[in-house]
Amino acid sequence: MPKKSVTLIMAVALTTSTFALAPGSASATSPAQVASQLASAHPSLQLQGVTTATGSKKKLTKKQRKQIRKAARKAARKAKKARQKARQKARQDAKNNRPKPPTPSPTPSPPRPTPSPATTVAESYAANGQGNNTATPSLGAAGIDLLRFANADYSDGIASPAGQDRASARRISNLVSAQDDSIENDRKLSGYVYVFGQFLDHDVTLTFDGRDESLPISVPSGDPYFDPTGTGTKTIGFGRSLFNPATGTSASNPREQANAVTAFVDGSQVYGSDDERAAALRTFQGGKLKSSRGGMLPLNSDGLPNFNDAHVVADDQLFVAGDLRANENANLTAIQTLFMREHNRQTDRLAEAYPSWNDEQLYQAARTHVVAALQAITYYEFLPSLLGNSAIPAYQGYRSSVDPSIATEFSTAAFRFGHSTLDPGIGRMNNDETEVPQGELSLREAFFNPTVFDVDLPNHQGDIDPLLKSNATENAQEIDLKIIDEVRNFLFGNPGAGGFDLVALNIQRGRDHGLADYNSTRVAYGLSPVTSFAQITSNEEVRAQLAAAYDSVDDIDLWTGGLAEDHKSGASVGPLFARVIADQFTRLRDGDRLYFENQLSGRELDRARGTTLAKVIKNNTSLTNLQRNVFFWHERGGSR
Repeated sequence: MPKKSVTLIMAVALTTSTFALAPGSASATSPAQVASQLASAHPSLQLQGVTTATGSKKKLTKKQRKQIRKAARKAARKAKKARQKARQKARQDAKNNRPKPPTPSPTPSPPRPTPSPATTVAESYAANGQGNNTATPSLGAAGIDLLRFANADYSDGIASPAGQDRASARRISNLVSAQDDSIENDRKLSGYVYVFGQFLDHDVTLTFDGRDESLPISVPSGDPYFDPTGTGTKTIGFGRSLFNPATGTSASNPREQANAVTAFVDGSQVYGSDDERAAALRTFQGGKLKSSRGGMLPLNSDGLPNFNDAHVVADDQLFVAGDLRANENANLTAIQTLFMREHNRQTDRLAEAYPSWNDEQLYQAARTHVVAALQAITYYEFLPSLLGNSAIPAYQGYRSSVDPSIATEFSTAAFRFGHSTLDPGIGRMNNDETEVPQGELSLREAFFNPTVFDVDLPNHQGDIDPLLKSNATENAQEIDLKIIDEVRNFLFGNPGAGGFDLVALNIQRGRDHGLADYNSTRVAYGLSPVTSFAQITSNEEVRAQLAAAYDSVDDIDLWTGGLAEDHKSGASVGPLFARVIADQFTRLRDGDRLYFENQLSGRELDRARGTTLAKVIKNNTSLTNLQRNVFFWHERGGSR
């Protein structure tokens, strides 16, 4: 046989090396083995030069060679199919031998979102604040005594007002607080530093005046406003605060005043600090709070307790809210209205998401969202704008050992800083920063006067919008000892006709509460005492005024000394008031088991932390043109 034929046969054998092998058996590895298998499978074929199964050797004819080639091609096709079948079987076996995953449940149609912790799990504040601290349920609750950091300084050590050897509160007001010109804030704080500040103050503190104890403020003879004819007999009316009757019995048990509202930042100025008031503000339909026409606060037609110091309108024509002071000025009424609307907006959102929820579920869930918003704005916007970014330490979680109760140094002095930031007029602006046709309000006409709102005016001109817009656009007055005439001489009316002096009231209230003097309070809060007026302020004019009003740095009223201090770097108050305010709000946060960062998690927590006052305003008014942080003003037409 020619060499070519042998080569062809051997090539065919090499390409069909597995054709006669059962799947999974060992493969043939040599040409001789392949040829032998081929010959054995086809006995009629005898391969030249290859030993057959019988061991004989024979020559191949042309016809035989042709048959061999045909048989080889057929065998190759069969072998290919066999290999494919073997691979398929091997894959199937491997698949069958793998552990089977759990059979998935049938995919349902998309459900409504599962209620978040903020709407189903978060515990609500009791209206009166009881039970927040489970070990001591009364901590931070309404009706408990104010705390003291410095020892009480009653003149008799028990209950008689402090400072009886000092000048009258009105005389000191005239000496240190008269303001002739506007003094703008040097850090560009907006009107919201006092508008939100007052709103927040009404959430955490309220002491009632008593009717049985009068402590009139002596007016200097010839006072140009209160005694212009020089009678020397004029006084400004003042009633001492109600106090805990179990106190004031001895030097070891001096008089203590009570806080009538909950201490916590819990929205009590929106919802009330007792169950009766909280219920009276609700519709009991869809979780909503009551409102009046145009989305304003409801009118006090049910005769709830309400302050009406100016008597511009009858009591039942005043608005009513969670706090009794909601009508005190138009800006305060506006922000009270804003957060009532925010509650009702939240109920609409929640009702759409959870249509099976009842009134109580919607009310409490919306309340949780509103309280979280108030807390986020307080700790992430308001306090940093006032005290600087590092004044309040980072939150480390709830501490049951912390007493959140309000300190009298805070409520009676330090947090009254906002009185110095007031302007004589209350601006009213459209969204585009033009003034509304009605112009600005004078502060004097804005006290306890709901008639300044008129929802029938076009383009929201009589709504809360123009006030809220103006507060974001105007620079506040400087935080200092200087106070405008509208509240120093004409508070709630004209002198001699019901008017008061807010500076004199603040000083007299400190004496009524037995507040320690400025220097003693510095020591109580961990600061060094000052030894000269120059250490209080670098302003020579203020130094001279303090020296004229007080005989010694050791006998200065706390409110006066705190506001006279040079400001801390990056803050708008001095070292003492910064310390008092930071301490109070740190305790309010860390001693609150229901504080939002201790209650919420995940998406709900992120949403709450991202709340800004600007967002709340935009969500509940027609305003769209606001800077992100409304606690700092911007020039009209400036960038946002």
